Amino acid sequence: MVSTDDGLTALCARLSLEEKVRLLTGRDFWSTHRIDRIGLQPITFSDGPSGIRGQAWDERDPSVNLPSATALSASWDRQIARAYGEVLADEAQRKGIDVVLGPTINMHRTPTSGRHFEAFSEDPVLTADLAAAYVEGIQERGIGATPKHYVCNDFETERYTVDVRVTDRALREVYLLAFEKAVSGAGAWLVMSAYNSINGRTASENDLLETPLNDEWGFDGVVVGDWTGVRRLESARYAQDLAMPGPDGPWGEALVAAVRAGDIAEAVIDRKVHRILRLAARLGRLDGYPPKVARTTSGRASAAFAREAAAAGAVLLENTGLLPVDPATVGRILVVGHSARSPRTQGGGSASVVPDHVVTPLEGIRAAFPDATVEFRPGPLVENGLGFLALTQMRNPHSGEPGVRVVFLAGTEEVHAEEIHAEDRRSSNLVWFGGDAPIERTAALRVSTTYTPDTTGTLLLGVSTVGTVRVEAGGRVVFDDDIRPEGTDLGAALLAAPIRSFPVDTVAGQPIDLVFTLVRGPATGMQNALGFRFGLLPPALDDDALIAEAVEAARAADVVVVVVGTNKEREAEGADRTTLALPGRQDDLVSALAGANPRTVAVVNCGAPALLPWAKQVGAVLQVWFGGQELGDALGDLLVGAAEPGGRLPTTWPASDEQVPILRVEPVGGAVEYTEDIHVGYRNWRRLGIEPAYQFGHGLGYTTWSFDEIQVPDSVEATPEGRFLVSVAVRNTGGRAGKQVVQVYASRPDSRVERPVVWLAGFAAVRIAAGASAVVEVELAARAFAHWDGGWQFEVGDFTLTAGAALSDPALRATVTVVPARGQSRRQP
Repeated sequence: MVSTDDGLTALCARLSLEEKVRLLTGRDFWSTHRIDRIGLQPITFSDGPSGIRGQAWDERDPSVNLPSATALSASWDRQIARAYGEVLADEAQRKGIDVVLGPTINMHRTPTSGRHFEAFSEDPVLTADLAAAYVEGIQERGIGATPKHYVCNDFETERYTVDVRVTDRALREVYLLAFEKAVSGAGAWLVMSAYNSINGRTASENDLLETPLNDEWGFDGVVVGDWTGVRRLESARYAQDLAMPGPDGPWGEALVAAVRAGDIAEAVIDRKVHRILRLAARLGRLDGYPPKVARTTSGRASAAFAREAAAAGAVLLENTGLLPVDPATVGRILVVGHSARSPRTQGGGSASVVPDHVVTPLEGIRAAFPDATVEFRPGPLVENGLGFLALTQMRNPHSGEPGVRVVFLAGTEEVHAEEIHAEDRRSSNLVWFGGDAPIERTAALRVSTTYTPDTTGTLLLGVSTVGTVRVEAGGRVVFDDDIRPEGTDLGAALLAAPIRSFPVDTVAGQPIDLVFTLVRGPATGMQNALGFRFGLLPPALDDDALIAEAVEAARAADVVVVVVGTNKEREAEGADRTTLALPGRQDDLVSALAGANPRTVAVVNCGAPALLPWAKQVGAVLQVWFGGQELGDALGDLLVGAAEPGGRLPTTWPASDEQVPILRVEPVGGAVEYTEDIHVGYRNWRRLGIEPAYQFGHGLGYTTWSFDEIQVPDSVEATPEGRFLVSVAVRNTGGRAGKQVVQVYASRPDSRVERPVVWLAGFAAVRIAAGASAVVEVELAARAFAHWDGGWQFEVGDFTLTAGAALSDPALRATVTVVPARGQSRRQP
């Protein structure tokens, strides 16, 4: 019998050098090349970690919008993470996708990271365990998963060029652990290399791609570069297998010539091709090779799961007994805040998708309290950026249907303006990131719609794109100028381009024809992608009057629900935050409402830590993250107690910007030094003796608990592969069923080796009926007691384990003794 590897080797031998090299760069933005004579079909990729966009970023083909990765990690629940992966696999199959570009498992090194919402946690163990479950959920359905970004892409500033300088110990113990578990534990079929450099070498030209990824962890899959991240011919010498997007890239003819000249061995190319063929075989994309796992759907209702996951990750930060609210006791509810009517359900950038609907908090509250009078007040302005035009106010001049007409031109008006493609769209938020549109051949774009305003006066219209833009309103040119990208981040230039605004006089109900013409600028690394957005900039409003109006309404309400959060200018790929404060006058709003009505619930709608100076003034604080498309219904469930907020914080929440150990991430001399070494997140807070607003692992519930007993082994052998169980007896002492997360931490104050003051060793989520008890078994790795020093080393002797409901709640304590492995000396390191 011919083995799979032998068969793939034989197929590789049938290919010419040119065919082999062609396989190493994508065919287009989202797929690889096909070679019919060996039965190789294209492999199709898609973002993103919280929904499957497909090959086009298009409202005509919507996607399920799951809660953000921070909401997932806040669940501290492997079952939720696995189900999350299953739903993504279902979506991938529905959209004809072979590989999901996720999960994003970079560390929450700083809460100011613009992409914080897309990653899991500041703790390596929590991140690793949930990442492995996510990968298993996807791949058990026959779809490939791609843990990213390997490695240390923990912030956005200068991410293409920055050099992260980090010790081997911190790499192994903190930044690589989640990748290790996703690969060696869950068997990930791909890994994505990052844009940044690590210790002087870019991620795609780094020995870390071989050691530890391949030779220690046994990775036999494909290393795909982040899009445009593979930038030099030199990267072909490393264990970097695939450059995306295509068809152009740094390899191609230059790599063929380098092999012909003997500068790069053909065996190096063969290994990459072999891995791509193996991936195709696993996916069922290579004739004669059955897929590794048959593609089956999970049977989960994706919207129902999105609702469940949003509640499972919601964290109850404060509660004076106000929650849950009995609907029968409420006659009048006041809902306040821009984010209640227009919530952010996901962060910005490549992780975002277009859902077919979003249940807003306002809608969810009305559904949860059907017999109550629910009033709404907007409060002060939150969104400062571009607000897209309502579909009901736009008419496509070509079809007469709601929407816009988009015409793609092969030239400009001055030079051969041939129409080569046209689309009827239903949004003023237009992005082409793959799909059928001939972006590479497009020199100019014409977008037209008839807009019917609902107000009379001067509106501030805006466009967001890159290139030369002319805007005609009612046949008159109102804007004509160049818009240049800000900074060097190609992704941000596409997804968060500069905004330019201009006044347009309108009369309510009187249609006005709008025509936008974009002439694209010089070619960039994202020339096969294009973004064009237009809409309205917010008017000048009297925030004091809006706050006063909300406060007056609050006095007469039985319950006030104020929803606060970030806006589109914060928490997005391509830019980091400079402050954790909520934008605008939202802090003033919450404080004023709490003063007017103590039965105020503050709902925080953001994907990363925020400052909440009013948290002790309100009746309850509920953090819902970016809760996905079913956020509103999940919130309604939480308010009335149909669901319990099941989340615990995966990241420390500060009381002020000033106390954050790592706030700013601007490179100095092109580099960022990870000087805190292994002391990341809560480890750093503990080392520095700083008390945050909310500790890592914090989260309240709707019942009460007792931790009664802990049992640990007498000894644990010092073997890196070893595992053991800690048993924790837990009782639900309250009157209703609830969820608890048993958190086990380790410490060794008298260690001869520098260690964190305390570190998470293991965890388990459990659901227990009212008055019932359970013995929860938490599996720990023996490596929880090891440190990296050229290899995994153990300091024998006693370690302290604590178990409780949070880092700040070490309810139970036990001692475990680490002993030398059989045949090893007892000599101390």
